Amino acid sequence: MKGCEQGARYLVHGGTRLAGKVRVSGAKNSALKLMAASLLAPSTSVLHNVPDIQDVRTMKEVLEHLGAHVQFGESTMTVHAGAVDSQEAPYELVQKMRASIQIMGPLVARFGRAKVALPGGCNLGPRKIDFHLKGLAQLGATIRQDHGFIEVSAKRLRGDSIFLDYPSVGATENLMMAAVLAEGVTVIENAAREPEIVDLSKFLMSMGAEIEGAGTPTVTIRGVEAMDSAEHTVIGDRIEAGTFLVAGAISGGDVEVEGISPHVLEIFLKKLRAVGAQVQENSKSIRAGGDPATYVGTDIATLPYPGFATDLQAQMMALLSVARGPSIVTENVFESRFVFVDELVRLGAEIKVAGHHAVVNGGRALTGATVRCSDLRAGAALVLAGMAAEGVTEVRDIFHVDRGYERFEEKLTALGASVERVY
Repeated sequence: MKGCEQGARYLVHGGTRLAGKVRVSGAKNSALKLMAASLLAPSTSVLHNVPDIQDVRTMKEVLEHLGAHVQFGESTMTVHAGAVDSQEAPYELVQKMRASIQIMGPLVARFGRAKVALPGGCNLGPRKIDFHLKGLAQLGATIRQDHGFIEVSAKRLRGDSIFLDYPSVGATENLMMAAVLAEGVTVIENAAREPEIVDLSKFLMSMGAEIEGAGTPTVTIRGVEAMDSAEHTVIGDRIEAGTFLVAGAISGGDVEVEGISPHVLEIFLKKLRAVGAQVQENSKSIRAGGDPATYVGTDIATLPYPGFATDLQAQMMALLSVARGPSIVTENVFESRFVFVDELVRLGAEIKVAGHHAVVNGGRALTGATVRCSDLRAGAALVLAGMAAEGVTEVRDIFHVDRGYERFEEKLTALGASVERVY
């Protein structure tokens, strides 16, 4: 992986048509949680199809700080958690990535204690961890917050019925990992249904957990006495897949994304078709392309899975900027997802934001300019917009992109894009 250099930037030359096949990497939003789950067993677990991205490297540092022995290379990671001798994750690591909070459930389940700094990550507005803490408290944990740290402790967690006020992915995952070693039965109602939840459940069950209902609103976990090592292959990254499908459509090209099942992107693909892109679905691949001159606006609203993913909203807004006519984008998940809109406007897009709605008056010609990434998905969206713009677009602060896309510019270049990383 290229280093996550603060000064690195992309130079994107517009007007190139993307064509060919690209294979998605393992899902960032699954791999990170599987790494955390490996802490549940005092033995060695093996994960395949792990993406070499900055967030994975940060989580590797977190595990090693706790005492785990981690080896990573050629998309395979081996985690020996038998040597874990600390239950504290420092601010220096947790501030880099919000997913670090996911070690809380496994640590308190196995060791009876976890002390984790309040998390960082993308600047998407307040993303409270109240659901995590409330659920852990219902499982019998004592919660203490002081000096920027959260300390969770319990001699042994006890199963209970937990209703999530919102189907939080992170809370569902953290509580699942905590409950697998709890005494008795835990039922999580209004649980998140994302494919990554199902992937985590499969890994936990291969470690010896007893789980039913993952991928539905009700997840039931019967606690076991101990967990053992396991071997697992991470699912393909549906957000990366969606990003490359937009790249094919926005460039007037023809891109086939391999290693992804169409059903995990069902609503997204419907919206691509509504814009006018040509979409072809196969069992393990999706193909998208078309003629931007024929695209028309459509409305999207982000919602928890199986709704339109908030992580694909920025990429879709880039596409809507070149489609003729008005579109309304409604953001229902993260209140600050529209921070990047000003950067898209710098490229010539006409977008007005009012609260959690953005009105896109599409069809205007985009032109190259200097822009900066505000977060991971915004960075990808600006690169896509730059490919549709006339001239050269300089995308700064691409360390955000490095957090979640493996070899992004290399994969785009292989498809025919002109994207260069410079320093």
